[in-house]
Amino acid sequence: MRRTILSVLVASLLVTTSGFASSNIKSVSEVNQGAVAKGTQDALTSQKKLVEEAINSLKFTNDALIALNKNDTKSATKNIEKALGKLEVILSAKNAPKLLPIDGGVSLSEFVGTKDDVTKTVDTVKDLLDKNKVQIARQLLDTLQSEIDVTVVSLPLVTYPDALKLAAKYIHDGKTQEAKQVLQVALATFDKTTTVIPLPLLKATDLISASANLAKNRKKEEALKYLNAAEDQLDVAEVLGYVSHSDNTYKSLHKVIKKVKKEIKGKNKAEKLFDELKTKFKDFKDKVFTPKS
Repeated sequence: MRRTILSVLVASLLVTTSGFASSNIKSVSEVNQGAVAKGTQDALTSQKKLVEEAINSLKFTNDALIALNKNDTKSATKNIEKALGKLEVILSAKNAPKLLPIDGGVSLSEFVGTKDDVTKTVDTVKDLLDKNKVQIARQLLDTLQSEIDVTVVSLPLVTYPDALKLAAKYIHDGKTQEAKQVLQVALATFDKTTTVIPLPLLKATDLISASANLAKNRKKEEALKYLNAAEDQLDVAEVLGYVSHSDNTYKSLHKVIKKVKKEIKGKNKAEKLFDELKTKFKDFKDKVFTPKS
């Protein structure tokens, strides 16, 4: 299931733990729903302000192209000057950014199912492909996502101003056709980065926090239930192919969870092991949540 949340600029999704906000959670499904809601809200509230100068610069660049199409080289030159002027302060800064955000969006796709459900779907897709039913297989593959996608579209400050200057030079030299081509390329060249936030990992984070809270209050059976659910979400994330480049792997996370379970069942407190698990899990998530161009 995919839903577009908002078509606005978002710089990045917060990759810290989403947190276990309530001690009165009654079920695992409520924790999971809360994790999705919190992750989505984090995406929306972490929006980065659009760079107004960049947007206005694009407007003047477009106006320059329109003027050239009307053979109005004088207006085209003025608009190019205005476009460069909008970026003058940014360009003169000591640590000028390489990219200026101009647009973006947030979308949500949630796979509600178990590791076995994913495996069955993959097997069905393979069977369909063997029968050359590619389009049906593709539709099924599209359902194998469980993530928040945060997309940022940016103006490349490294190349864009130079393109405007080159267009102005072509106009000065009477090469209007070349100037048009340069402006067309400039108006079509953007950097697009998407950060993929796997929902199973957000869910597992909150389930682990819930388990830690319950274990602290000596509610052992409930704590174990939430840890089992966290393991299930890790399994789903793994079979869906959300891979981390961290030193920690799914195998090592499961290993720590098993240690925590053993500690909960015993007489000792599991707080230190929970801290170890949360640290490993955060490192793992931070590497998974790396933006992709």
